[in-house]
Amino acid sequence: MQEERKVKASVPTPHIAALPGEIAETVLLPGDPLRAKRIAESFLEEVHCFNEVRNMLGFTGLYRGKRVSVMGTGMGCPSMGIYAHELIHFYGAARLIRIGTAGAMQESIAVRDLVLAEGASTNSNFPALFELPGTFAPLADFELLYRAARIASALNKRVSVGAVLTSDMFYGPAESEAAVEKWSKMGVLAVEMETAALYATAASLGAKALSILTVSDHLLTGETLSAEEREAGFTDMAELALSLATEEMRGGII
Repeated sequence: MQEERKVKASVPTPHIAALPGEIAETVLLPGDPLRAKRIAESFLEEVHCFNEVRNMLGFTGLYRGKRVSVMGTGMGCPSMGIYAHELIHFYGAARLIRIGTAGAMQESIAVRDLVLAEGASTNSNFPALFELPGTFAPLADFELLYRAARIASALNKRVSVGAVLTSDMFYGPAESEAAVEKWSKMGVLAVEMETAALYATAASLGAKALSILTVSDHLLTGETLSAEEREAGFTDMAELALSLATEEMRGGII
């Protein structure tokens, strides 16, 4: 059971300077540490900065009276894997919610739409490094996914739920038109760079995880958001994630 998971005492870690008790059980994970800072300053009260190591800023505060943390993860599976592992294994984080951007692969999805990653296909070798006797399918926690979809609908947000692609490559053959077409035909909604590592790490340590993504670019139409539009979309996503974080802690799935 999640509540029975043992928390190691050897903190601070090599990458997180927090002391025991400084990080909440629910952690929002933007890739950009400056976005973590912006979320803390814009949405949280009684904010405390618990990490500045490598400028990967982390904060804990109150949202609607509930304790929540937010911390950057950097880009790509290896970086996500490090921070997700340390947050869960050393600090007892129980719910990790990635909030980031993605490139749409389906015509039915528009820029600024939200995507909830039900599962993550990947061209990364990260899941294979767990040395399982088969191919692991990185999946979101169902309760977090269900709640996020329900809250998004109540807030009248345009949201799609389904598979995403976690790619190790931002430029090159893995992101070519031919590759995008193949993934699109398999029903993959969007591409990003961290979800498979988050879901695999959370599964290996008994934690819950979900990726909430804002579509910032469309790989079929070439449409892209301006800097101002990206920030507006990120605000919508942050509000959904924070609402999910505080509601989830009340318990019960319905």
